[in-house]
Amino acid sequence: MTRTHRFTPVAALLAALAWAAPAFADDVDPTTLYEVSTEGTSTQVKAGEKGVFVLSIKSKPGAHVSEEAPLKLEVKGTQVAPAKEKLGREDSVAKKAAGQEFVDPRFEIPLTASAAGKGTVDAKLVFFICTEKICARQQKTVSLPVEVL
Repeated sequence: MTRTHRFTPVAALLAALAWAAPAFADDVDPTTLYEVSTEGTSTQVKAGEKGVFVLSIKSKPGAHVSEEAPLKLEVKGTQVAPAKEKLGREDSVAKKAAGQEFVDPRFEIPLTASAAGKGTVDAKLVFFICTEKICARQQKTVSLPVEVL
């Protein structure tokens, strides 16, 4: 008796995925192409005085933040008020040096402290990270504690 084997739809799908697996392995997770840093942010500010919220995007070798795609940063605070709540690429303090192809954005937003207490600075960042092969939209949220003395 001769037995014939037939692929079921599930088996066919699994075979197709196994064949395509090496292609997926070459894909890069865009979140591994950069780091978002808040180094330099004021974590303690005296009431009535100013501090600063710092946010920078540090791209890794072979990647860059797109200069053509939108870049938006929204900043809000409790116990502290940012000098500006909605920022774009033009608000970055990082500027291109001569001969530099890309520059990593860095924002330094002045904060004014109100009454004493524990507060926060909350930021929502939207940008595109790119390589020669991809350009992927990224969205990051950051929340930092700030103590107003």
